Amino acid sequence: MAFDAIMMGEIAKEISSKGVLKVEKIYQPVGDEIVILLRSFKESYKLLINAGSNYPRIHFTASQSENPAKAPMFCMLLRKHLAGAKLLSAFQTELERVCFLEFEAYDEMGFKSKKYLICEIMGKYSNLILTDADKKIISALKTIDFSTNTQRQILPGFSYSMPPKQDKIDPISFSRDSLARLFERVNKEIRTDKFITNNFLGLAPSTARQIAFLSGKTIDCTLENANYKILEDAFFGVTEGFNDNTLTPYIVYDEGGVPVEYSYMPIEYFGKGYKCQSVGSFSEAVDLFYSKKSKHERIRQKSTDIFRLLVNAEGRITRKISIQTSELEKCDDNEIYKLYGDLITSSIYMMKRGQDKLVTCNYYDESCPMIEIPLDIRLSPSQNAQAYYKKYNKSKTAKIELAKQIALAKEEFEYIATVFDSLNKAETENDLHEIRDELYHSGYASRMKNYTAAKQQATKPLRFVTSGGYNIYCGKNNKQNDYVTTKLSEKSDWWFHVKNLPGSHVLMQSNGEEPSEKDFTEAAEIAAFYSKAEGNNIAVDYTLIKHIKKPAGSKPGFVVYNVNWTAYVSPKEEEIKKLQVK
Repeated sequence: MAFDAIMMGEIAKEISSKGVLKVEKIYQPVGDEIVILLRSFKESYKLLINAGSNYPRIHFTASQSENPAKAPMFCMLLRKHLAGAKLLSAFQTELERVCFLEFEAYDEMGFKSKKYLICEIMGKYSNLILTDADKKIISALKTIDFSTNTQRQILPGFSYSMPPKQDKIDPISFSRDSLARLFERVNKEIRTDKFITNNFLGLAPSTARQIAFLSGKTIDCTLENANYKILEDAFFGVTEGFNDNTLTPYIVYDEGGVPVEYSYMPIEYFGKGYKCQSVGSFSEAVDLFYSKKSKHERIRQKSTDIFRLLVNAEGRITRKISIQTSELEKCDDNEIYKLYGDLITSSIYMMKRGQDKLVTCNYYDESCPMIEIPLDIRLSPSQNAQAYYKKYNKSKTAKIELAKQIALAKEEFEYIATVFDSLNKAETENDLHEIRDELYHSGYASRMKNYTAAKQQATKPLRFVTSGGYNIYCGKNNKQNDYVTTKLSEKSDWWFHVKNLPGSHVLMQSNGEEPSEKDFTEAAEIAAFYSKAEGNNIAVDYTLIKHIKKPAGSKPGFVVYNVNWTAYVSPKEEEIKKLQVK
């Protein structure tokens, strides 16, 4: 669902309902996102404002975000003007996706002054603007000058003006009679959801689809096939609920329990297998829906350089293996060179210098067929024989070396696959720093032109606690895998890894005891879940740490073992997340 004007209005009401809140801290985790830590007498809140083009929104959040070591300029400016300020209210003007956060702050002279933080949530045009009490712009997250927009500029010193109005109807002040008249004069062949979104402000496409579904039992129904009475009741159920403060937030989950939609009305058009549940607040609904999506998008954006490097490396290795395999196949013909040399040597007594070929009987074949051997006219018969022996020896050596090189290339290909897996599991910028550092020290420095060694934070593998109380550590990348396996372990601890596929090293610290069968199963499920394996009955190898060896000079995350057992498990995300220690 797009973050529409109705949702914006409900979030604004929710912020204002908390009363006066004091600004404790301000962070800017990424370029287009601000997090403001607010506190009342009893509780603290985190207000997240995202002005990006992908997931713009404003709401209270419970999720944790990693902040950069050095705050960006806009964040520093907000701290200067709003640190210690009081958030008095949040309000929406008309039915627009614009929220005004009203602050009582102190200026440089120590006098009280009002400031407004204006949140424009409008897709790729989203912005965050700080103004004074007279709506004079102090600064903006995205400045807009004359070259970008000739009608509305967002620049320091300019007076703030609302975005241009759309040529649509405000549904909040629309009457039932007016809707009936509009319904009568429009083309009845238009789809019901398009009728709503084309004519009315502030309603998301998902809301229009639900109203269409209720009125025609399908989201594709036209006005001609829609039940007008149901359409009218559903439409005014939203607008009157907004005016009366009776709307309820909902989340739609798919069969796997993943949020796929949020709304202020029950969404039913997804069909069987999807569950629509009410939640405690509108902020909770938006936070649940976007928390995983936005984190994944943020990591994806910041890891494009790593992804490009890995794709290029994978392509290079694939081409290398293909060429070397082709050359190796040619080396299978090397015995013919030895045969030519032997036959020339045996016939040398009847050969003359300057011959371009030798036609002789192949004495090494029982049927003694005639064979024609090409000769170099510039060489003597003995030199021609030596040339063929040299080709034979060179081909024999090449065969051995090519086999070694192909084995090394396949080993590197498998290593790249493990880094790809690490990239999929990365959750924070520090995880990405560890992957970059690993690639740099693994010999990819020349391909990482912009790499600069940064001060690394302490590595933090995932931690779980089994039902029996045993600690489990799970590496998210090869650097963490080595740390888990070689630094955190004791000889009596248990080690788990998915069979024959890239995946995390999982360590269960046994404390010298014998864990229960359930503990082993939970550890194996964690190893299966954090791997490339998919589906059910996933094979997971497990063994004691004392059987794990890391060869000298091997790639990060590479270990060998000869003694192991294998378990088959079917991991479930919700069960694994319950075991995780945040």
